[in-house]
Amino acid sequence: MKLYDLDVSGNCYKVRLLCSLLGVTVELIPVDFMGGAHKRSPVIDLNAFAQVPVLEDGDVILRDSQAILVYVARKWGGEAWLPTDAESMARVMQWLMVAENEIARGPGDARLHDKFKMNIDIAAAREKAARILTIMDRHLEKREWLVLDRPTVADIACMPYVALGWEGGVPLDPYPAIAAWVERIKKLPSFIGMPGL
Repeated sequence: MKLYDLDVSGNCYKVRLLCSLLGVTVELIPVDFMGGAHKRSPVIDLNAFAQVPVLEDGDVILRDSQAILVYVARKWGGEAWLPTDAESMARVMQWLMVAENEIARGPGDARLHDKFKMNIDIAAAREKAARILTIMDRHLEKREWLVLDRPTVADIACMPYVALGWEGGVPLDPYPAIAAWVERIKKLPSFIGMPGL
């Protein structure tokens, strides 16, 4: 199995982290994103959206970190990481959508602006970050994990850009329940880090 990867990408990191937690071997294929390699073969041939990560597992080729997390969790993680009963799966999926939307457009965009100098409305990104982090902090005051009584792909999907928010001027100091949750994730067996985390 191959992962077309960028080491500073939180989306690529989500996949690397889940694979590590599950003990799944994945060959990392570094992509020179700044050099435009994502717009050339072989990446563009695998993903017309010209984005990373891309997972190649035999004949299966997947783009989008949330979709890849679902695939890896179902193939190697079983019910523990992505339950199949209707209610639990729906609750996990709610948080995968939060990772893709509110977290990406909040702390994720703030990081893109500050760290990578992308032309993004930083005030809007930080406002969105404050809103979602306030919601998450209140949610995590009452529980250890986002959904069930154990970590799931919901936690893996949401954690990176929340934890990296400080690189976009969005520190976790005002959100103690989130900070404690990040630390719980870091203590999981076979946890791996990434630059900035």
